[in-house]
This record gives sequence, C-alpha cells and structure tokens, in this order.
Amino acid sequence: MDKVQAFGKNITASFSPFATRTQQYVKEQFGQTEDKTELPQDYIELEKRIDALKQVHQKLLQVTSQYSNEAYDYPPNIRESFNDLGRTITEKVHLLSSATSPAEAQAAFTAPPSAKPQPKTFNHAIARASLAGSQVLQSTNPSAGEDPLSSALEKYALASEKVGEARLAQDRQIQSRFLTGWNTTLNTNLMFATRARKNVENSRLMLDAKKAKQGDKAHHGDGTIDEEVRAEIEQAEDDFVNQTEEAAGVMKNVLDTPEPLRNLAELIAAQVEFHKKAYEILSELAPVVDGLQVEQEAGYRKNRES
Repeated sequence: MDKVQAFGKNITASFSPFATRTQQYVKEQFGQTEDKTELPQDYIELEKRIDALKQVHQKLLQVTSQYSNEAYDYPPNIRESFNDLGRTITEKVHLLSSATSPAEAQAAFTAPPSAKPQPKTFNHAIARASLAGSQVLQSTNPSAGEDPLSSALEKYALASEKVGEARLAQDRQIQSRFLTGWNTTLNTNLMFATRARKNVENSRLMLDAKKAKQGDKAHHGDGTIDEEVRAEIEQAEDDFVNQTEEAAGVMKNVLDTPEPLRNLAELIAAQVEFHKKAYEILSELAPVVDGLQVEQEAGYRKNRES
C-alpha cells in the first residue's frame, strides 16, 4: 500500500508542474490574467534574430536541397531507353570507332550496359542525343566520308558528357560542404535554441502561476503573506532568470558561429569550379566546331561556283 501511495505522489509531483503551466497558459490565451512577466528586450531581440536565421536556412535549403537530386535539370519531356543509358558516351564512341560496317556500328551503339545506368542530367541527355544524331547521319550515308555535322555532334557529345560529370562533381561538393552544414545548423544548433526558449517560456508560466496564486489570496481578503508561496515565487524567479540567461547564451552562440557563412562560401566555390570547368571544356570545343563549319562552308561555296 505504501508503495502505491509513493507511486501516486511521484506521478502527482511530475504532473503538477505541467498542469500548472498548462492552466496558466490557458488563462493567458483567454485573457483571464492581468500581469504577465515580461522578457528582457535584449532577449526578445535575440529571439527575433534566431527566428530570422531559421527562416533563412529553411528557405535556402528548400531550393538547394535539389543538389541531392541527380535529375534536377533533366528534361521531363524526353524518354530514354535502358540501352540509351547503358554506356558512357566515351565508351560508345570507342566502340563506334572500331566498327567496320553499319551493322557493327549499330551493334556498338546498342551494346548492352557494362555498369550502372548513366546519369540523368541535362548535359548527359544532350550528350546522348548528340551522339545519336551523329550516328544517324553517318549511318545513312556511310560512303560519303566523314560528315562535318556528324563529326561536330560527336565532339559536342563528348564535351557535354564532361560538363555533365563536372556538374555531378559540383553537386557532391555542395552536398558535403554546404547542405550537411546548413542542415546541422537547422536541425541541431537552432533546435537547441528552440528548446532553451521553451524552457524560458515554461519557467515564465510557472512564475506567473505562482504570482497569480498569491494574488488570488489577496483578492479573497486574506491580508497575510503566505511565506510558502513567497518562497515558491522567489524560487520561480531565480529559475526564470537562470533559464533566460542560459537561453540567451545558447542563442548568441548560434548567431555568432561562422559555420553558415563558411558553408555558403563553399557553395559558391563549388559553383565557380563547375562553371570554370564547363567554360574550359566548351572553349576547347568551340574552335574545333568553328573550323568544321568554316571548312564545310568553303566546300559549299566551291560547289556552288563550279
């Protein structure tokens, strides 16, 4: 029996603070309380800054989380077969270069996959479409020699695949150096701040509940000061001050950490590296294609004049 009573007291002791806070909260929501302990102004300003930082993280992560999705720029209107995605452009070009007949070329182009399916990115899709176009042109007129457009498309396919690989490298960098950091700030650091703020709110509710209890006694004509209630109020005030100071420290630490800005710098660096690589690849290709175009145009004019 004693054990049952002790258990009941423990349940009551643990439930009572929650019930007290809940009751005070409900009273405040319905305007049944006159006095509400105010938070320090500098603490309120910290809360506003924390809320702003959280909003910034949520909004940017909504967009940049796409870097974890390989196909974020893959055209939704195209349909590629299993064979289309079976081999890299480099592998297909190598197989085509060793073909001695249109039949062998077609067999090389549709060779079974040698590894996992190729990436579904915009640049990889361009590469596959370009190589397919090159093969169609070459296979329909194999006796005419090398077709300039077919040759240019093949070179463009190889370059586009390289750009696509550079994009995937960028994405991996962003995932590890930006997304991981910002998700940690949002789900860990800012969460700690949220819990600390919740502790402050709970402490304030308890303090105001104790004050309301003392006020009720005075309101009912009991002029004496309940020493027990006074002690409870003083204890609640001390807890409120301690919780507020602790939460302020947590929020300042979150706001002052250099990690978010460092992570943003890493995001930009990864983007710069990708665009630089893409520029280098296409800059190397452009004069080659220009040369093929000039050569073809010269031949076209010569045939027109003859």
